[in-house]
Amino acid sequence: MSRPTARAVHLVSRPSGAPSAENFAFVDETVPALAAGEALVENVYQSVDPYMREEMDEGGWELHAPLEGRTIGRVVESRADALPVGALVFHRQAWRTHSVVTADRANLLPDFDGVPVSAHLSILGGTGLSAWVGLTRIAKLQPGETLFVSAAAGGVGTAAGRFARLLGAGRIIGSAGSAAKVAHLTEHVGFDAAFDYHDAPIADRLREAAPDGLHVYLDNVGGAHLEAAIGAMRDHGRIAWCGAVAQYNSPLDPPPAPRNLFDVVGRSLRLEGFLVREHLDARPGLYDFAVPHLRSGALVPDETVVDGFDQVVEAFLGVLSGANTGKMLVRL
Repeated sequence: MSRPTARAVHLVSRPSGAPSAENFAFVDETVPALAAGEALVENVYQSVDPYMREEMDEGGWELHAPLEGRTIGRVVESRADALPVGALVFHRQAWRTHSVVTADRANLLPDFDGVPVSAHLSILGGTGLSAWVGLTRIAKLQPGETLFVSAAAGGVGTAAGRFARLLGAGRIIGSAGSAAKVAHLTEHVGFDAAFDYHDAPIADRLREAAPDGLHVYLDNVGGAHLEAAIGAMRDHGRIAWCGAVAQYNSPLDPPPAPRNLFDVVGRSLRLEGFLVREHLDARPGLYDFAVPHLRSGALVPDETVVDGFDQVVEAFLGVLSGANTGKMLVRL
């Protein structure tokens, strides 16, 4: 009996600076016969994320091999009792139409009535978990406090804004890369103020938006954003550093900012970086908080969905250029 054919994306060269479509190749592969304990998953949604840019460099993804990433798929063939046919599963064997997985590398998705499947890759997935951990575990945001979020119109940023509003933040400020994204933040996500960081020095915009200073900063950018936020922090403020989009395309030539790093000492600030994979035990708490709000409509996932596996490379490049509002997903 013939086996199905899967389409996959391989990394075929490493970029110098910004990546391009030429760094990738689409490859057709025959799905092997399943061994005991394996299941064949037809992938439904794939996440594309800024961190993947770092994986393209030496020491990251292998060349000429399928790539990894957060993915949701449906089991279509199984020799694993824990992965029955028809079940929806989360796994990390992404960038392909079909994946062979084992029970120790795939998780059955919880069945939350009234919650869209895509939410498991956006506001309930690693993106939402990053925002949740940054706000509640690292920065310990308190009701009434002033919060600044950089890259606020992205997946982590929009989730952080929505969570912070429900957590009782006093004033929520965001930066984004266009007037349309600024409008989305203030008109739909719940930010009290937002600005396009291209328009004026970030430090000036922060002083205007938060004249009394910041209690908490969730950093997704680094560089000049971090420098400006340090300058705007109140004494004993907290900074949760989640990402550094400002330097993903130039890891060997990072931006010179922040030049005021010693202010962390002089003003008794706390700056802590974190990796969400070290906080997976926080997911049940995220579910307990977010799922009732998703069902009620008080919490809405922000998603940009691109249709078609053939568009997965373009969707990834779009994340790096700011083409998305909210989480970028590919519906395969």
